[in-house]
Amino acid sequence: MIAIIDYGAGNLRSVQKALEFLNFDAKITSDPNEILSADHVILPGVGAFGDCMREIKKRNLTDCIKEVCDRQIPFMGICLGLQLLFEESEESPKTEGLSLFKGKIVKIPQSEGLKIPHMGWNSLHITKESRLFSGISEGSFVYFVHSYYMMPEDERIIAAETEYGAALPIALESGNIFATQFHPEKSGETGLKILKNFGEV
Repeated sequence: MIAIIDYGAGNLRSVQKALEFLNFDAKITSDPNEILSADHVILPGVGAFGDCMREIKKRNLTDCIKEVCDRQIPFMGICLGLQLLFEESEESPKTEGLSLFKGKIVKIPQSEGLKIPHMGWNSLHITKESRLFSGISEGSFVYFVHSYYMMPEDERIIAAETEYGAALPIALESGNIFATQFHPEKSGETGLKILKNFGEV
């Protein structure tokens, strides 16, 4: 079973539907016991960094998420779910993130002709050998909706970038932790293949 962590953020059902289309058993839950007994865990997210961290703490999910990662249960963050894995975000300067990785979340720099938030389809540049991107062609297009991106201290965790005014890191892979800034559940065949790869880790 793939547990989709429910902490009041949007977009949970679309992730569940994509996984069910791939014939995975996927359950939306905020029960720590269910999450810890799952074969795989996904932390999706739409919203503001500070609001979502407050909800995660309110539902006593912080330690649960860290335990999932400590137990090496395959774990995937999507969109804001990627950003929450870091220590802090410029979006909510006084809010501490989950701190699974050292580094911070910063605003996409202003550049002439580029709109922020970054909304729409952009191509992937895969930066290292990755189980998440197995079978995914270089330059494949995926769907984004974001104004911030990750800046990890350890650049070796970066699995993919995209070009949007600058080369933005938009996916990570470290052990059994995976995360994408883009939305695989909204990224057509490429996104479904990425979710399938995760579900088969």
